[in-house]
Amino acid sequence: MNSPGAIDIAWARAQLQSLWEQAVEVWLAGGWGMVAIAVNAIVLFGLGVHVQLRLREKRFLAVRESTWRRWIDQPGERRGPVGDLLDTVTATTTLEQAATVFQGLRITESAPIERDLKVMTICVGTAPLLGLFGTVTGMLATFAALAKGSGGDQTMGMIAKGISEALITTETGLVVALPGLFFQYRISRLHQRHKVFLAHLESVWTQILHRRLKAAEAAA
Repeated sequence: MNSPGAIDIAWARAQLQSLWEQAVEVWLAGGWGMVAIAVNAIVLFGLGVHVQLRLREKRFLAVRESTWRRWIDQPGERRGPVGDLLDTVTATTTLEQAATVFQGLRITESAPIERDLKVMTICVGTAPLLGLFGTVTGMLATFAALAKGSGGDQTMGMIAKGISEALITTETGLVVALPGLFFQYRISRLHQRHKVFLAHLESVWTQILHRRLKAAEAAA
């Protein structure tokens, strides 16, 4: 006698198999436009996941301001990516060096992310257009079936296939674009928070370095 757990697993597998078969059926009915939409979706969400992981690895949200401010004067307590960043920043001894370091950080860290976000924006915009392309090809197939068909089940089947292709590609393009838009917006917000963190760190360190230089001049 099968246990309830085994029955649940078998039911879940059956449901997944059914969903997979339906997905393949819809994919094939969408025609060649589905290939372009799939490539667009892979680029869009692949870049999104890559950028999100890259920003999360910096761990700038996991360290409180009071903590990293203390780390500036307590190098031995520094930990993680933020600690490594402070090691680089606090190694500067002049305001010109500090400005150069932060400019380099903006180029090496922010520029690649902004480039990927631009590509994501393009993918979000092109997804509905690729769906529209599939709509046009589907309608052309429908009109071709009406023009060449002589009636009967075969002609109706060709017409139904063309209409299905037109509607499926349009829907798929929107299904890719809408989640992609929100995903891109969320990552953009995370990127802006990282830029604000770097700008705030630059301001804090510049003030501290300025006070230290003034104190050294006064002592001399």
